[in-house]
Amino acid sequence: MSVAGTYDCVTKTPMGDQKSKFTVNVDGDTFTGQNAGAMGSMDVKDGKVDGNTLTWKMDMTVPMPMTLEGNATIDGDTLTGTINAGAFGAMAMNGTRAG
Repeated sequence: MSVAGTYDCVTKTPMGDQKSKFTVNVDGDTFTGQNAGAMGSMDVKDGKVDGNTLTWKMDMTVPMPMTLEGNATIDGDTLTGTINAGAFGAMAMNGTRAG
């Protein structure tokens, strides 16, 4: 099963649980997409696919500008990963394939 798709996710942040839709558009061993939620949307940068593992970066602007680094594993319809927010540390990100 392809890792491509849209996932309904929850990220455990210092500001509480943040719900988002994470889209993954695969092109070979790279991917594009975005993570969109109540705080706005962030485009995926440098998205890489290695089997069922994704790594990427996103530029956050709200509530403060910083580059986030993400990694996740897709197992069937389940996404399990972390978002590294620099000095704020790693935040758990979990989701399930939408639709």
